[in-house]
Amino acid sequence: MQKITIFSDGASKGNPGPGGWGALVADGETVTELGGREDHTTNNRMELTGALEALLHASNKNADVVLYTDSRYVINGITKWVKGWKRNGWMTQQKKDVLNKDLWESLVEAVDSRTGRIAWKYVGGHVGIAGNERVDEIASSFAEKIPVTLYSGSANKYTIAVDDLSVDDAKQKEKSASSSRSKAKAYSYVSKVDGVIEVHKTWAECEARVKGKAARFKKATSAAEEAEIIQSFTS
Repeated sequence: MQKITIFSDGASKGNPGPGGWGALVADGETVTELGGREDHTTNNRMELTGALEALLHASNKNADVVLYTDSRYVINGITKWVKGWKRNGWMTQQKKDVLNKDLWESLVEAVDSRTGRIAWKYVGGHVGIAGNERVDEIASSFAEKIPVTLYSGSANKYTIAVDDLSVDDAKQKEKSASSSRSKAKAYSYVSKVDGVIEVHKTWAECEARVKGKAARFKKATSAAEEAEIIQSFTS
């Protein structure tokens, strides 16, 4: 039986803000890269869209699919949460409307229309896994309106090692360091919107300024780092 390998990803700049999604579909003989964007969206919507569009493209519904994503939201939603949501009329346990219901309903329909099995696999983002790195690049490029050439052709000529799930040790260490830093106490937050840089003492102030806009923002853990961020945003 044919096996299809999928990598999908989503990105948004602002969350909500401009967003993009990316995917690659490899069936052993061919590889097709997919991508798209929305002007105002969220990261979760783009993650869902990437997975949905990839499954819709995989036309052989009898084939088994392995879908890799760095979104636990997508994996937990489709393998666990949707059962309860559907049973409760697409309401959460807190009696609130399920966010992104339209996309969840479409994804459920796409999954149910397939006779082949779908294995949903989590992969760490930004740790050097070739397929994930590529779809992240596609998603981010579309979100930022950066031109990106999408491949469609022979698997033999595709330069991305789709079956290589090895992790880059340097990137893994960098991600771990970034995770530790994100938990550190903030000294301030620096934002840049429409070319204007501002410093905020709280995340709430920074979020209020950047939300829904094409913006740059970053947490500083010291006065020295605040100065470095301002300098980097200026250059």
